[in-house]
Amino acid sequence: MSEPEDPKIYLLPNLMTAGNLFCGFAASLNVLQGALIKAGAAHDPASLALAAEQAATKFHTAIWLILASCIFDLLDGRLARLGGHESPFGREFDSLADIVSFGVAPALMVYRIVLHEFNNSGWIIASIYLICGALRLARFNCLAASNSAAANREFRGFPIPAAAGLIASLTLFMLWLAEGERHLGNWKWVLPILLLFLSWMMFSGFKYPSFKGVNWRTTRSLPRFLALVLVLILTGIYYQWMPFALFLTYLLYGFLRPFLSSKMKEEIEEDGEPDADPPVRP
Repeated sequence: MSEPEDPKIYLLPNLMTAGNLFCGFAASLNVLQGALIKAGAAHDPASLALAAEQAATKFHTAIWLILASCIFDLLDGRLARLGGHESPFGREFDSLADIVSFGVAPALMVYRIVLHEFNNSGWIIASIYLICGALRLARFNCLAASNSAAANREFRGFPIPAAAGLIASLTLFMLWLAEGERHLGNWKWVLPILLLFLSWMMFSGFKYPSFKGVNWRTTRSLPRFLALVLVLILTGIYYQWMPFALFLTYLLYGFLRPFLSSKMKEEIEEDGEPDADPPVRP
């Protein structure tokens, strides 16, 4: 029996996936470093304020790294489809990167911000999110292997990159609201509730568009193009809260989608004829 051939590794898409994995790992390291800084100053009241500021900087860095992972995750699928280079290797590599960037890093961040104040229930809540994220990625890969038309057009359940982006952007927004205080106050209790809610949403029956029709050859009318440019400009200017607004809009769209007309859904989601390529990544 001949040995199986090594899978083909397409450079650009998998470089983006590697960037996704790197950012997720770096985010986890920054969360741990922030936690160690706070723990080291616990018995030294004189350095407590400085330690809180340094830890907050580490948490901010972790948030931006998680959001950067979302961008890398978006780019790897686009580049793979653009060159017709989607492959089983890329799909599996992407899922392994996603579980670190969008599973471990957000769960660890929320645990260090608020859940560590509980005893056993804190790590259980973080574990539920991580396990649900891993199961969702495994289910997506099974559905993707069937190459069904439905898998090309939409996700069943809330995608884990969007879940992680929502957690990170909400944390960024709350830190901005509490600027100067170096802590979230009572708002931090929103995070464990959101973590459990998103764990359920990843396995819910709500369907979300994959926006596969949006590619480098997509055409738009001038008003809609200007609207997209305006959104990008506002995101750059109001980076403290615009990412949260965008991720929240995507989350709420899944609830509103069943009530929209077919024509309206097509205008929002279908920006071109779906290709016969393998499905997009989760």
